[in-house]
Amino acid sequence: MTNAFPVLNNRIATFLSVVFHPLIITTYLFAILFLITPELAGVSALELPGLGSLLLLIFLNTFIAPTIIIYYFYRLGIISTLHVDSLPERRLPYLASIIIYTIATYLFGWKLQPIAELAPQIAILLGSVTISLIIVAVVSLFWKISAHATGMGGAIGILTSLIIRFEEHLLLTPLLIAILITGVLLSARLYLNAHTPAQIMAGFACGLAVSSATVYFFF
Repeated sequence: MTNAFPVLNNRIATFLSVVFHPLIITTYLFAILFLITPELAGVSALELPGLGSLLLLIFLNTFIAPTIIIYYFYRLGIISTLHVDSLPERRLPYLASIIIYTIATYLFGWKLQPIAELAPQIAILLGSVTISLIIVAVVSLFWKISAHATGMGGAIGILTSLIIRFEEHLLLTPLLIAILITGVLLSARLYLNAHTPAQIMAGFACGLAVSSATVYFFF
């Protein structure tokens, strides 16, 4: 009977790692901003269907596209698992994700003129995520920093900075939920032996610093 609990805990920890995968956190963050504080994201002029279409476009560019590439890496045998736990195997998926996010930042910031003019904040935030990815990729050349922690640190940094700079207290509840999720998620990563505490703290600090600086200097 006792053997069932580690299995259950493993499943929960793995589930959390998938549901709050670093690449999907970008979509979660934009969903929060679009629905709760659309003026801060520059999309207050859009109706709900327009917001949904824009969020879908972001989701396709920042999650589906890199996920498909990583899946093909797995099918081709370039990576051994979809979780990409091996440090040497992480380098190519990170490079692919950086390229995709750079293209997405360019598209939303310059190529898609209506969106670029209406909501330049989208490209700014995507650029912030891209910078975080680059830092994680460079560190991963020699050390296994936590991308999950970087993603959650980035989300918390953006929400906290927006609350402080614009006194937007509507984001306080999402921030508290994000902090709670971060604690549970990072505990799950430790439980799975995916990272050490130092790797998690470094990742969180990276995401927090880059996102906070982005809001402070560019919003």
